Amino acid sequence: MSTTRKSISSPKTGKRGKSEKGRRVDKAPKNQEDGKIEVINRQRLRVINKDRAARLSRAVLDQIGRPEAILTILFIRDRAMRHLNNDYRGIDRATDVLSFAYHEDAGPWVGDETYHIGDLVISVETAERYAREQGLSFEREIEYLVIHGALHLAGYDHETDNGEMNKLERKLRRELLK
Repeated sequence: MSTTRKSISSPKTGKRGKSEKGRRVDKAPKNQEDGKIEVINRQRLRVINKDRAARLSRAVLDQIGRPEAILTILFIRDRAMRHLNNDYRGIDRATDVLSFAYHEDAGPWVGDETYHIGDLVISVETAERYAREQGLSFEREIEYLVIHGALHLAGYDHETDNGEMNKLERKLRRELLK
């Protein structure tokens, strides 16, 4: 389960500015201006391969034609995820992934600057449970969630697109998870 919600920029996530054509854009935080994906681990339950998560999300964005885009991935535990899910969706339970997109209504990007498209939050406890239920390794489940969440942040929505996102997600899994 995931969601795409608008998030308000803050000094921590980026500054709002204007492009030359007057379109509002979110500029990357100083530590992300070089196009790197930031991965933050706020849990100690499982070891997270932060480099792998960053490389995979970068590959997803590159494959879908969004090389200028960057995002942040945050790994947390169920308690924190439950609070986020309740606060933003009104659902009082943990979920595996939440996507907080900054550009839901901005349309296609015009320009050559790197910009931050949003935050991807993954609960390692729920991911671990779902991996067991599906007969996957924890690492493979995390890879699936990174692909899924990156697509949401890039504007795809499996609930409204007649299967377009699901088809693209399966294609990216085949190409990127060999």
